[in-house]
Amino acid sequence: MPKIIKTGTRPSPLALKQVEEVQRLLPEVRLEIIPIGTSGDKDKATPLAYREESDFFTDEIEQALLAGSIDIGIHSAKDLERDIPDGLVIAALTKSISPDECLVSRGSILLDKLPAGSRIATSSRKRRDAILSFRPDLVVEGIRGNIDERLAQLDSGKFDAMIVAHAALIRLGLEYRITQIIPQEIIPPHPLQGRLAVQIRSDREDLLEIFRSIDER
Repeated sequence: MPKIIKTGTRPSPLALKQVEEVQRLLPEVRLEIIPIGTSGDKDKATPLAYREESDFFTDEIEQALLAGSIDIGIHSAKDLERDIPDGLVIAALTKSISPDECLVSRGSILLDKLPAGSRIATSSRKRRDAILSFRPDLVVEGIRGNIDERLAQLDSGKFDAMIVAHAALIRLGLEYRITQIIPQEIIPPHPLQGRLAVQIRSDREDLLEIFRSIDER
């Protein structure tokens, strides 16, 4: 069993917390963090609604896996593209720490109390459509950046509120920022929300044996 496992991850604070989460599930090995910036980290202009189910946040990590420069990649499971590249497999999917979405608003105003015309930020087309179905009088706008950068945009007054994954705020210790956990009948949960995926090369049966032990843990 390899004791040190080279672990490719995006360099964001949230992605690094996700590696720590997997490490706690598997204390018998050491995950050596190899930060890898992806296209989604470098391009903060393209709306994410146009890149959903693509390799926007995974491609560079997957290429490093195929080249053998890292042993595993750890991703937010929701970031995985619809069809992962040949030669790669998902060795484990962790249990979700929360499938819910949260509202973070200036003034801690609940979703149904926000004034008409309030600007709500989200990067997801599904979230946008769900919010407009519930409150068609709101204005939903796109947002980019990591969680801290998004919160800074909110605090600066660029938006009145934002939608963010509950799991992200839990992992970053930012639960105190939550205004409201949005009922699932308003935004139905994504099946992979809050889950982490461990990706390996399909020929690494040694790693498959290690990580299958944390599948669904």
